[in-house]
This record gives sequence, C-alpha cells and structure tokens, in this order.
Amino acid sequence: MIGLASWLCCGRARAQSTPADRNAAADAGFKIAGTVVNALDGAPLGKARVTLVDTVNPANAAWIITSENGRFLFESIPPGKYALGGERRGFLGAGYQQHEQFSTAIVTGPGLNTENLVLRLTPLARLGGRIIDESGDPVRNARVVLYVEDHRGGINRITRANMSSTDDQGTYEFAAIGPGNYFVSVAAKPWYAVHPTSSRLEGANNSSTGVARALDVAYPTTYFNGATDAENATPIHVVGGDRAQADIHLSPVPSLHLLIHDPNQEETGFSYPSFQKRVFDSVETMDVEVGQSVSPGVYELTGVPAGKYTVQSRHGNTGRPRQSAEIDLQKDGQELETSANEPAASVKLSVKMPRDEPAPKEIFLGLQDAQQRIVAYTQVDAAGQVLFEDVAAGKYTIVVNADGKRYAIVRMDSQGTAISGLEVNQTAGASIELNVHLAEGVVSVHGFAKRGGKPMAGIMIALIPKDPESHLDMFRRDQSDSDGSFVLPGVIPGSYTLVAVEDAWGFPWLQPGALTRYVKHGQDLTIGELMRGSVHLPEPVEVQPR
Repeated sequence: MIGLASWLCCGRARAQSTPADRNAAADAGFKIAGTVVNALDGAPLGKARVTLVDTVNPANAAWIITSENGRFLFESIPPGKYALGGERRGFLGAGYQQHEQFSTAIVTGPGLNTENLVLRLTPLARLGGRIIDESGDPVRNARVVLYVEDHRGGINRITRANMSSTDDQGTYEFAAIGPGNYFVSVAAKPWYAVHPTSSRLEGANNSSTGVARALDVAYPTTYFNGATDAENATPIHVVGGDRAQADIHLSPVPSLHLLIHDPNQEETGFSYPSFQKRVFDSVETMDVEVGQSVSPGVYELTGVPAGKYTVQSRHGNTGRPRQSAEIDLQKDGQELETSANEPAASVKLSVKMPRDEPAPKEIFLGLQDAQQRIVAYTQVDAAGQVLFEDVAAGKYTIVVNADGKRYAIVRMDSQGTAISGLEVNQTAGASIELNVHLAEGVVSVHGFAKRGGKPMAGIMIALIPKDPESHLDMFRRDQSDSDGSFVLPGVIPGSYTLVAVEDAWGFPWLQPGALTRYVKHGQDLTIGELMRGSVHLPEPVEVQPR
C-alpha cells in the first residue's frame, strides 16, 4: 500500500501561508471534497478512509470515512497544497491521480475548484493454483516464485515480486496483488527421486544392485504453460479484482551427472560450485545436490536438470571466486574444469567530496549493468570507501544514493587520470581502484506545466541532463499538482532540458533515444556550481502529447 510518506513526496508548497492568510481562508471556507470510486467501474466506495496532509507541515493532517455514496468533505481548509490519499479494505491504497511514487497534490485558494475530486482505488487481485506431478498428484512443498512486469523508473523489467510454497494439496496463492502482467515459476523435487553416483546406477559395470535410471530424475524449473526457461514463459494478465488461476504440471527429466575437476583440492580443499541461471532480468542460484568424491580432485554432482547455467567456484589460497561463461549442460557425464572459469574481479571506490569535505554518512554506492539491474550495492565505510568483490566481467555504471539528500557522480579518476563517463569496463580477474567525485543537489526548480496557457495536472515533469545515458543519477521527476505547479528538488549543477509530457507514466524513457523528440521542444536550463536555494521558472513549461 502507498503510505503517507509516499503521498508527502508528491507535492510541495512554494511558500508557507501566514496565520492571517490562514484565518482569512478559514472564513472564506475553502473546501476539498469529492468521491472515492472503484477505478474499474466507477462505483462509489463507502467506508473508505480519506486522508488529507498539509505538504508544508505534515503534522497538520486530517482523515475522514466516506459515506455510503463515497463522498468526502474537508471544510475550512486554509490556502496551501495538500496530499490527498485513500484506503479501503480489499483495495490498493493510492494518492490522488497516483502514478508510480508520484501523485497530484490539491491546491486551495480563490478561484480554484477543489470540490469535485474523484479519488480512484483499484481492487486487489489474487493469483493462485495447483502444482501437480506427472501422475496428477499434488506436489507438496514446491517453491513458487511470482514475477511481475515493472514499468517504473523509465525502463521495462521483469522482477521478482513474491515467493511462496505449496501446501499438502499442492496449492499456492499470492493474495493482495495489484493489476499487471505476472509470471510464475515452480522448483520442486520428485518425491521418489534418487540421485546416486554413476557407478551405482542400474547397468553400471554390469551391476545388478544399482538404482534404476527411471528414479534418477529431476524437475526442471517450470513456468506457467510448461516452459522450462524464462524466455518462453507465458505472462498471466491480472486486472483489479481478479481471482486468476495458474495451474502448473511438472514433468521429470533425466538427472545429469556432472564431473567437477578441482586441481587445487589438495591445497585448499574442495569448494562446491554454485549453479546460476538467468531468470528474466536477474540471475538466480539454483539448488544442486551435494556430490561426492569419485577420485582425487574429481567430484560428481547429481540431480542437475539440463539447461544453461553459469558455474561459480572458489579457488586458490585467497578463496577468490571464479565464474564460467554460460554453459549449455545437456550431456550426462559432462566434465567441468573449475580452474578454467574466469576469475571474478573487484572494484574499489573512494568517495571524494568538494573542498575535501568528509564523505557524508548513510551514503551508498552501487554497480548497475546494461539492463539497469543493480548487481552490487553497499554503504560507504568510515574511510569513504567501498569494495565490491565477486564482480563478473562486464560493463557497469556507478550509481549513488543517500538518505535525505541528493548526490550525483560528476567525474571519476584513477590515480589522478580522468576517466571518461561514469562506466567501468570490468575484465575478468581485474582489480580496479577509482576515485568517485560527488556533487550535492542543493537547488530546487519550481515551475508550472501548461498547455495553451491552461494549467495541466497529473503531467510527468522530467529534468533531463545532457548526455542522459551517462548521467542517470542527475534525472529529476515530479508530477504536476492541481494548479499545474511542480517542484524538482536536489538538482545537481549542470546543463538540462526540462520537459512536460502527458500520459507518460510507464513510458520507457530511459531507453536510448526515447526522449529525443521531447527534448527538441523542451526548455533549456543551466544550474551553476554556486547556485543555492530555489529557482522559479519565468515561463511555464509547455505540455507535450505522448
């Protein structure tokens, strides 16, 4: 649910009213009123809780329960800007005209119509089903993972949303989910499966006491509609109020026996490798049964279903990880030489502040890959440093985050040599040390979004830095309030273009080139190194259609 903290971040007052203004407004009797309705059919919702919060002074808050016809009314409201939100059992809590973490604040004052608002709440949905085996029997204790298409933040991704397990009837349920496109995967083990070493299989060395090969099976990770890889998984479209059913039928496949060669076993001891698999836009570790030694320096792992994996192991006296490229494991008895895996890399970052100030507390640095996934993320230590180990070869962008403040990386260097851009091109086994120079955003940009001179509410406002692909942490966004006003806080010094785009929520604006046509018609804006406080735009930003 969206709580008060989320509503408060959505709108900000430009100036606090004086007590005299507030008394005059109370006499004028400004009102905020409207109806809470079901977002699907427009039916009014009685017994919904509606909350009103002064965005200048959040301690000034009030709430009310709607009548049977869904109506709410707040009276004697001073002039100002207010966050409006609603909640009701069985519905997603939401702010007024909410999109992502933004919503439209209500501005009161002479000539402003605030008495016919419609606050829409979306019914919660449910997704569940049964997991059955090849005989039609329920699969107990299966791990069920729910994924969702995520369109927030300007990029389309599929991310893990929840996880559950089946009961003794093989059923699972994800309750209280919002509308969207979902995927479901199941990982389980056949209850009858036995995974002996190859020497104990029936027929091995003409043995008559071996385990039948029919029992040496595994269930591959299976998605809704039977796919065994994420690329071919079928989405489940869920709308508000749905009770979606997604049953999944598991079919066993022969279990692979893999021979792991570890030439360093006598020096460092055997380290069981981990098997990882790309699942949508992330990498997940798969369950593999512990094997046993079959000869000096050779271990056999069993119970592995065929598929594409990367294999990570640790070798050498340092215990540093090594990771293979993606391997298509299809052949029983396939041999893996762990020493041939690429050694993982490390990245050490040292934070540098203007005028050699100490690095602020509660600041975090991360590595983000080309799919906008955060692959490493940790807090800067007391010395202003971060060390990322176990980093696979690849290209990463460095990102920064801090509680309560806005920072951006303005440049990087290595031993005094400037580095172009904010990317790290990491090669296998390399150890990189970089200085990361930060700037704090201390300027807020205030303005209005209009079309043909008329204020527009609910519009996405985006402050786009020059060379946006290399400066993602300099982006700022807001949603225009009921009078068309907006505030972009924590702006970093630099050159920008300001755009206002209608119906742009969920638009993949971080994709290269996606903003080009809007930038052509935006407002150029430069924030200087010495600027502080607020910048009020002299002209409104013209709203562009999607």
